[in-house]
Amino acid sequence: PAALAAAPRGVATVLSRSPLPLADDVLARLSIPSPRFAVSAAGRRSPMSVMSMSTKAKFETTKGSFTVELMTEEMPITSANFVDLANSGYYNGLTFHRVIKNFMCQFGCPNSKDPNSPLAGTGGPKGGTTFTLPDGTVIERNAGGNIPDELIDMTSNEPGTLSMANTGAPNSGGSQFFINTVHNSFLDHFDKSTPSKHPVFAKIVDGMDVIKDIEASPTGPGDKPKTPVVVDSITIMEE
Repeated sequence: PAALAAAPRGVATVLSRSPLPLADDVLARLSIPSPRFAVSAAGRRSPMSVMSMSTKAKFETTKGSFTVELMTEEMPITSANFVDLANSGYYNGLTFHRVIKNFMCQFGCPNSKDPNSPLAGTGGPKGGTTFTLPDGTVIERNAGGNIPDELIDMTSNEPGTLSMANTGAPNSGGSQFFINTVHNSFLDHFDKSTPSKHPVFAKIVDGMDVIKDIEASPTGPGDKPKTPVVVDSITIMEE
């Protein structure tokens, strides 16, 4: 997923398989190949108070549906970035472009709309676009479409969690994320055993069986499912 990752490795390559990859192997396979830039924030913080409520997202896929609960209080920037992209239809029609059994399922690259594209896994939002936090703060994505890192919450990369993909460089997350299917604690930003820093921003609350079904998909070169798994829509729900 670009995710796990350590420093950018250049063009994505197919690495040799190992049961649960060595850190470097995993990082390379989960890295977003294209380097990004730092992010800027614009706007002013509103004094308005925000009532605490649950924000969920329902994914409709060709394998079935699953629902996640966003960590809006713990991870306000990352969650709001996801909500903005989901509400705009950005994710509709994209495919899971990298699936590794006993590891994770990666999603969110705009180039994955064509499941055969060699650029799947390298894309992100348009640079300079903005989104608004619940308290009124406006965040501007940088020139590479990236958002600021939120390395603040201590939720681990446990099974069923959604975590931001990045290149390993600071502030290099955009639209891509991965769903952990095992406990990948070495990807936690607070785990010092590897340089990986992948913050969790949501948890699956319904449909983990669908994720396991996606994880079981036969894959080909680049860990791409041989039969594309498409996300038809994502619906944001406030409860």
